[in-house]
Amino acid sequence: MTGKTKASIAIAGGGLLGRLLAWRLSRRDLDITLFEAGDLSASEGGACWTAAGMISPLSELVHSDKRVYQLGLQSLELWSDWSRQLEQQSGCKVEYRRAGSILVAHGKDRSELLQFLRELQGKLGESAGEQVQPLDVNALAELEPALQSFEQGLYLRGEADINNQCLLPILLTILRQQGVNLRDHSKVSCEAGQISLASGEEKFDCVIDCRGLGAKGQVEGLRGVRGEVMVVESREVVLQRPVRLLHPRYKLYAVPRSNGRTVIGATEIESEDLSPISVRSSMELSSALYSLNPAFAEARIVETRVNCRPATMDNLPYIHNEDGLVRVNGLYRHGYLLAPAMVEQVVNQVTQQRLQVV
Repeated sequence: MTGKTKASIAIAGGGLLGRLLAWRLSRRDLDITLFEAGDLSASEGGACWTAAGMISPLSELVHSDKRVYQLGLQSLELWSDWSRQLEQQSGCKVEYRRAGSILVAHGKDRSELLQFLRELQGKLGESAGEQVQPLDVNALAELEPALQSFEQGLYLRGEADINNQCLLPILLTILRQQGVNLRDHSKVSCEAGQISLASGEEKFDCVIDCRGLGAKGQVEGLRGVRGEVMVVESREVVLQRPVRLLHPRYKLYAVPRSNGRTVIGATEIESEDLSPISVRSSMELSSALYSLNPAFAEARIVETRVNCRPATMDNLPYIHNEDGLVRVNGLYRHGYLLAPAMVEQVVNQVTQQRLQVV
């Protein structure tokens, strides 16, 4: 007598998307196998490890398609719920913070701040007043005492950030607890219902390809965009939330962590070069950070990170769905902003395929 077994799902790519998909799908009583070309436990893996973990739909609205903003709003709500679930399951803090973010500009760049506000107001319409608050020197100092040298700023309510260095290991621990079959050091190619490895082919009811740049050649126009960040440590400067510095040449972001460290970045280079951070980038990042607060001059550079983020030709996320195969890619520099919303779409598409198993 033949009985039903669980539907088998292969997920190719163990970055942020792959881990979130494995977590959400394994809660639906499915047989999940997660393939990763590198080491799932390594903290110097894909772009998800390099990112600062900002979840900032308002900050991105001025320079991105409105669909990124709308998906980002969906992700904000999902992150609030998912972070609680992850903490309950693991007993560990994922360090998710929803305290908004602040934009500032030096006096000579005041026009940058005003232009940013005008564009936000134009795109948000009547809701702009609820989501964006102009700050004078006193209001700014009250929200962020470390920014006392600035005369004005913008407070973007509701934005969030998450500590990827906490989140990614927690997800891996939970995947083990939920019985996900984890197979790292397994470079694969993906076809409908089939994963191909050096050792041969394996059949699945559905394959989800979220390999990022590993899927280059199977996602038309996919390219890598280099990003560079520095991590500094300072006990003198304490920021309460992510801060962005508007400048005509670069847009610095500084994201504080609970251990006295701050992740800073600004670079976005049309290159797939993975060599170490350049002297020019490190000088620009350091000088911009110093201009936020001169006490950062004594901060210690404890880490630099470089990686390439997968982007499509229009810098919008990509989903392709056919029987037995889903490809999701192209999150660009919006990985943590878009991932939950994209995961929800993929989970719905996979479960709607009504997989037939015996």
